Amino acid sequence: MEGNIIVSIGRESGSGGRRIGLALAERLGVKCYDKELIAEAAKESGLAKEILENNDEVPTRSFLYSLVMDTYSMAYHTTGPVDMPIEQKAFLAQYNAIKKIAEEEGSAVFVGRCADYALEDNPDMVSVFITADDADKVSHVRLTYHYTENQAKDYIQKTDKRRSNYYNYYSNKKWGDTRSYDLTINRSRLGFEGTVEAILAYIELFKKEQQNTTKDNNPARG
Repeated sequence: MEGNIIVSIGRESGSGGRRIGLALAERLGVKCYDKELIAEAAKESGLAKEILENNDEVPTRSFLYSLVMDTYSMAYHTTGPVDMPIEQKAFLAQYNAIKKIAEEEGSAVFVGRCADYALEDNPDMVSVFITADDADKVSHVRLTYHYTENQAKDYIQKTDKRRSNYYNYYSNKKWGDTRSYDLTINRSRLGFEGTVEAILAYIELFKKEQQNTTKDNNPARG
């Protein structure tokens, strides 16, 4: 495939977004950044990895909580405005890391963390949202974390609420709304491999349209 491609994957808990992201990155021959982004953000920002892990995809909390955590972050020799909540520092660290990776590597797969918002001006970015049927999501979480059915349902509900609040707080779009993404796929309909194939097919058409648009804008090159 010619040219660069950035894929941003939003996902419901239990939909298998990380598994799909890793498989997609392997097929494209690029790196996948999910939890791996935390290490990159810590390296670039100076924030402790533990702070980023504790505030990963977490919306801004209460002012009192933020003051306490800000004091904690200063103990790790972090930098930035004292009045900025620690959650916002964590968001900005990952936001900047996403933009830096996209600029330096050209192609990559990002899972979550408002990557589609950070790279909304990148012409090579395709945003995807992965969903799944409730029963499949519960089954996936149970197998992944060895939870009971009730524990899995509780985990899904809380995780989706946290991700939704995070995305809606920091971006100018709505989490899970089809209008916020280029492509929305129900993994239950296609399976994991089929979902990866569908995304690859979309990317191929997307790149072809890019090339056609370039030729239309530059007739001499056609």
